[in-house]
Amino acid sequence: MKYDVVVIGGGPAGLAAAKSAYENGAQKVLILERDKELGGILQQCIHNGFGLHKFKEELTGPEYAQRYIEMVKESPIEIKLDTMVLNISKDRVISMINPIDGYQEIEAASVILAMGCRERTRGAIAIPGERPSGIFTAGAAQRYINMEGYMVGKKAVILGSGDIGLIMARRLTLEGAQVEAVIELMPFSGGLNRNIVQCLDDFGIPLLLSHTVVDIKGRDRLKKVIVAQVDENRKPIPGTEIEYDCDTLLLSVGLIPENDLSKEAGVTLDTRTNGPIVTDSMETSIPGVFACGNVVHVHDLVDFVSEEGERAGKFAACYIAAENCKLENVSNIKTGDGIVYTVPQMINLDNIKNKLEIFMRVNNVYKNKKIVVREGENIIASFKRVHLAPGEMEKILLPEVLLKRISKDITIELQEVI
Repeated sequence: MKYDVVVIGGGPAGLAAAKSAYENGAQKVLILERDKELGGILQQCIHNGFGLHKFKEELTGPEYAQRYIEMVKESPIEIKLDTMVLNISKDRVISMINPIDGYQEIEAASVILAMGCRERTRGAIAIPGERPSGIFTAGAAQRYINMEGYMVGKKAVILGSGDIGLIMARRLTLEGAQVEAVIELMPFSGGLNRNIVQCLDDFGIPLLLSHTVVDIKGRDRLKKVIVAQVDENRKPIPGTEIEYDCDTLLLSVGLIPENDLSKEAGVTLDTRTNGPIVTDSMETSIPGVFACGNVVHVHDLVDFVSEEGERAGKFAACYIAAENCKLENVSNIKTGDGIVYTVPQMINLDNIKNKLEIFMRVNNVYKNKKIVVREGENIIASFKRVHLAPGEMEKILLPEVLLKRISKDITIELQEVI
């Protein structure tokens, strides 16, 4: 069986990509989703705050997902749920399996990778101590409480101040649990400032920066965790230990783009993002294979995930219509002082229309800086920022008139405001 566009993943990125691909001329579009329902992680995010950019109103996660599910179902887009993709070949043959069809192979003129991301677990951060029950990733705890109806504990400590950890601090409190503290290894929070205010400050939950868990106590169930302050090298400082009696430890220690399929397909990954290297059209190193959403890099806002999905869907449809420019006039985007990564990492200069969006993250908290785009020593554009933080993704827009000045690789960096 042959399809114009096959989208792997039915979360917000995949739904937006499939809708956009169809609207831009792809006739046979298929979504493959391993879960039993569409919507991805949004289905367990029952708090509000979604859709402010995209729909100009405040929605819960399931409401936001439902908007796109309804859009997709209004189109003749095929959907296969409970379907595991096993492999993607370099010539875009997809091997998959599900309970209804069994094992199948399908051909795709173009493929969109939208598998999202997974949580970093206890094993990945090597916390010392015993191995009792009561230790969860924040996302797993969120699913238990919001979708399965199980309460994970009564007295909790949260390690990591990413957005999901902050949101779960509030969620546990609202369900009657006592959250002793949120512990963060870095000297700054990894979450959005609005979540620190709404989820911690409003509920009187302390945030301990430059601290980490150094020991875990408990045979069958977690009894206590030992927390210590860390120095500038992130090493625990003896004598600064604090004991917390608790029955639950939630880990919010980072997300990793889900790229096992991408690796097997031979897609080139960026070691900084753990996601595919993409052009401004969201095309990966393999022609006809596109990527979008958290599989490329971890986003703060689902609105930006949807926009990225729409861009990937548009160019996947253009690719099969032979409208996509060949990658002949390419400029690489390099990172300078203060910038960890950018997405995209490459610009197809023949392909730019109207403007170019560039997303990036900084490596520390900064005040009164400017984001500078330069080609060699020639500054093409600069953007003043009063506040920059690693937990908040930055976006700049380069209009077409500026892009026409670019003839080779560009560098993006932070500079002082003079």
